[in-house]
Amino acid sequence: MEPSDSRSSSATRRPSVASTHPRCEPLPECAPKPASDDPAAPARVAAIMANPSYRNADRDTEFLEWDAVRGARLAIDYQKAELLLERAGIAHTIVVFGSTRIHEPASAERRVREAEVAAAANPADAELARRLHVARRLAAKSHYYEVARELGRLVGGAIVQPTGGRVVVMTGGGPGIMEAANRGADECGAESVGLNITLPHEQFPNPYVTPGLCFSFHYFAIRKLHFLHRARALVAFPGGFGTIDELFETLTLIQTRKMPPVPVVLVGREYWERVFDVDYLVSEGTIDAEDRELFGYAESAIEAWRMICHWHADAGTQSFQVHNPPA
Repeated sequence: MEPSDSRSSSATRRPSVASTHPRCEPLPECAPKPASDDPAAPARVAAIMANPSYRNADRDTEFLEWDAVRGARLAIDYQKAELLLERAGIAHTIVVFGSTRIHEPASAERRVREAEVAAAANPADAELARRLHVARRLAAKSHYYEVARELGRLVGGAIVQPTGGRVVVMTGGGPGIMEAANRGADECGAESVGLNITLPHEQFPNPYVTPGLCFSFHYFAIRKLHFLHRARALVAFPGGFGTIDELFETLTLIQTRKMPPVPVVLVGREYWERVFDVDYLVSEGTIDAEDRELFGYAESAIEAWRMICHWHADAGTQSFQVHNPPA
């Protein structure tokens, strides 16, 4: 009989699960070259590790700011919001734009009183007189804050068929009209989204956006993409350059069929007809007569919401049919 070998053969040895056991012996690279071998070695290793080239690329903020890495920045600017919106199960949005300068009525009236006091104390100051005029004009439009707030409540309480999913308000996350729409949704216990943008001056999101659904973008282009990616309607309240930019870009994308059509509602016909004269554009031949039909006007929240619901019902949009829409 052959003597037994106390060592297990490679054919019968069962490997252990290495990841569950600490190593008995450290690997050679776990310690720097000691000074006992080379007195200069520790300082040389420290210099190598302190150099920006040694940082992990995803943690090297200076590297990520290079012009050559813009493509990666664009990708992650898009991907972070996309993944979080998917995780939150948000498939439908009603996008609301409007001026950051249109405040709630009480705040607007307070600003008028402050401007009146300043102008009365300095009646010859033309700039103070101009500021008083602007404060009064903004106060005259402050009722739109309440309209946007009510629209947020209407959207926040909507149920979408056939999936039973919810549709959410999406705004630029700032003050004014955007705050009002987010606020209305919050008041009925609904989530809402805010898409902020990094600007040279400090700025804050409004307090009514749902935590976890407020995003800060580096690129306007990526922010614009997210505004329209899930949009089932665009509602534009009186606003300035930013509102007009988003409105005209949406109209252009629908006009050129670059995106599926959605209802575009302009709240405040008197304001918008002075901002741009669509009939003049048609008469000049710069747009076609049919382009007049790309948008409609509303004055109240319920009128805007009815227009959106009826548009989708008429279009037969199966992915967006609201349960019990307003009559």
